Amino acid sequence: MKLSDKKRLQILDTAEDLFHRQGVEHTSMDQLAIEANVSKRTVYNHFATKEVLFKAITDRMITRLTEGRSLQFDPSQTVAEQLQKIAEDEVAMLSSDTFLRMARIAMLQMLKEPELAQTMNNSPMGCKRYLEAFLTDATSAGALKVDDVEFASHQFIYHLKAFAFYPALFGLHQPSADELKKIVSESVKMFLARYQAK
Repeated sequence: MKLSDKKRLQILDTAEDLFHRQGVEHTSMDQLAIEANVSKRTVYNHFATKEVLFKAITDRMITRLTEGRSLQFDPSQTVAEQLQKIAEDEVAMLSSDTFLRMARIAMLQMLKEPELAQTMNNSPMGCKRYLEAFLTDATSAGALKVDDVEFASHQFIYHLKAFAFYPALFGLHQPSADELKKIVSESVKMFLARYQAK
């Protein structure tokens, strides 16, 4: 890795930490340069403004969260088993330090920049990358009966978020491993009660 690339990574890592600890608004480029142990000029050479830096950080975090396995419907397995795996993967992401860190960094900025909220909402993170295709295939195979795939996909994801993500994001409650298992199990049962083909 070239020195310039190392410096850029150093700045990004430091900025991510500062933004998480004290917010974007309360972090200056001067402070960032000191904390990252680089010159102010080096910071501006890589990132012309704090807005550009913030976007680079959120893009990097989103990239991390769009990696991982994509599950396709397998008619040789029960739909319950497959939805269980999807829910487990989703809850693991939603409760991860990376996801919570990104959400906390971005939360206040979203109030000022509605387009940021739209960008993050549209980013294909976790099972959003493949869930609609899975539900479509499961419906075609007769395992599920879903008329509105997009709506059902949102139901599945938002139910998990409501219990596994939002309480932790706002510091209300950090679900334990056992609680996360229960969230997964009960969410899958509720989804199947509504959509499993009879």
